[in-house]
Amino acid sequence: MMDATAFSVTVSDEEMRRERQRARGLRSSQWWKRRCSPGICHYCGKKVAARSLTMDHIVPIVRGGKSTKGNVAPACKECNNKKKHSLLMEWKEYK
Repeated sequence: MMDATAFSVTVSDEEMRRERQRARGLRSSQWWKRRCSPGICHYCGKKVAARSLTMDHIVPIVRGGKSTKGNVAPACKECNNKKKHSLLMEWKEYK
């Protein structure tokens, strides 16, 4: 089993605040609305209402991830809650 602490990064409160602000801006962009319009969760593939999809940071902000187009994916609330602050290689339910 992989040791999760091997991928720990110290992120300051200021960096987290800045990235969350960037995520809010990204969520209101046309690019994000187009990503969500099919209504498909990036992780489980389930079809849900587009407005029900959440923005998941593939590499979480608390783990050093950024709010960029290449690091966010539309996810159903169930998958986003299950993944929490995990990396994909640590998330047991992700195939």
